[in-house]
Amino acid sequence: MVRENNSSESQSQNVPEAAKPRFPGLTSDVIRLGLVSFFADVSSEMLYPITPIFLTAVLGAPAAVLGVIEGVAEATASLMRTVAGRMSDRSGQRKPFVFAGYSLSALAKPLIGLAATWPFVLIARIMDRFGKGLRSSPRDALLADSVDPAYRGQAFGWHRAMDTMGAVLGPLFTISLLALLSGDIHSLFSFAPSATIDPKLAHLLRLVFLFAFFPGIIGALLVLTVKEHRKTPPPSAVPPSIGFASLPANFRQYLIAWGIFSAANSSDAFLILRANQLGYSFVIVTLIYIFYNLVYAVSSPWLGHLSDRIGRKQVLIGGLVVFALVYLGFALAHHPWQIWPLFAIYGLYTAATDGVGKAYAVDLVPANIRASALGLLGTVTGLATLVASIAAGALWTFVAPSAAFIFGATGAILGGLVLTNIRPSTVKEHS
Repeated sequence: MVRENNSSESQSQNVPEAAKPRFPGLTSDVIRLGLVSFFADVSSEMLYPITPIFLTAVLGAPAAVLGVIEGVAEATASLMRTVAGRMSDRSGQRKPFVFAGYSLSALAKPLIGLAATWPFVLIARIMDRFGKGLRSSPRDALLADSVDPAYRGQAFGWHRAMDTMGAVLGPLFTISLLALLSGDIHSLFSFAPSATIDPKLAHLLRLVFLFAFFPGIIGALLVLTVKEHRKTPPPSAVPPSIGFASLPANFRQYLIAWGIFSAANSSDAFLILRANQLGYSFVIVTLIYIFYNLVYAVSSPWLGHLSDRIGRKQVLIGGLVVFALVYLGFALAHHPWQIWPLFAIYGLYTAATDGVGKAYAVDLVPANIRASALGLLGTVTGLATLVASIAAGALWTFVAPSAAFIFGATGAILGGLVLTNIRPSTVKEHS
């Protein structure tokens, strides 16, 4: 089986086995960046269970406003990824963008808690997602800069694991905090969008947004402990602009393959809605989502390491096959118990594609456009996912819920077929 990065792997094979660390992809800077993402994700996911309730029950926003706010916010993040990646490559700097991005997101959390009307929440969410877009591509490029290419998949896997553990602990922390302070967590999560919330509970929700600032700013400050591994390039080293035709052919095909898949890969909100439709309460659905993130976190390092051994493409294709099977499972599910194993297997798909997909993008381009390529991948994925969510919503509403999942499974199969035609990369790591 052909593997990517053959030149870099031959160098690593010269190191005696006894001298190699057990987890060579887990360098000190990978750990630091993982802790940065862990604290940031605790901050963000603390707000996951309560944001819909806060907007509808506290601020009185119509249910349709939820989609508008999230759609605009995520579009902002998607577009900013390419801009930030390009700026990072041109300047040769990663850390300033990463620090600024995490800081903006941390500051946005308490602003949401202070909001008196939903338009103020929209502004704060745009600020939050602007920060995410500003940091994501430079951070992933910094992660790639800090590890031997032969262990790149393992490094991204460990980073995803630490990031996702924040997604496990964040909602648990919020549920525990509200249960402790209110003494009535069940009623909190039983509100309909039009419900009137008790003033005491409304105050507690605002406090959670304020508390979310602290893990977020801890993550931002930890960025300052990470080393910058790339010197400022001479002006001739980085192309002044990057057009689609000027990108490496393999990377262009990868963007097309991932774009096809992403255009059918709708928001996870539809999975959560399906679980709720089959009879689970909002609290149980939140716990199921936490369970999914736990599976994702635990399996990410192993699947990242596997991509170093057998090749990124093989792992990615396997992940898309798993996605297609899971989405067909959601289309056919009729009993609540079926949701638990489906979410668990879905965690394996995410672990096989999230970090590995970024590592593969880095494999396919020269180092002087690394952040730009990651930014393009993020933009294509984000904008295509918006299209997918709109299409899935229409299919769910006007055809049947199962049609939305069959649509997603079809996109995964088509994307996987395009992915199989990508040839092994011959890009030089340090060009």
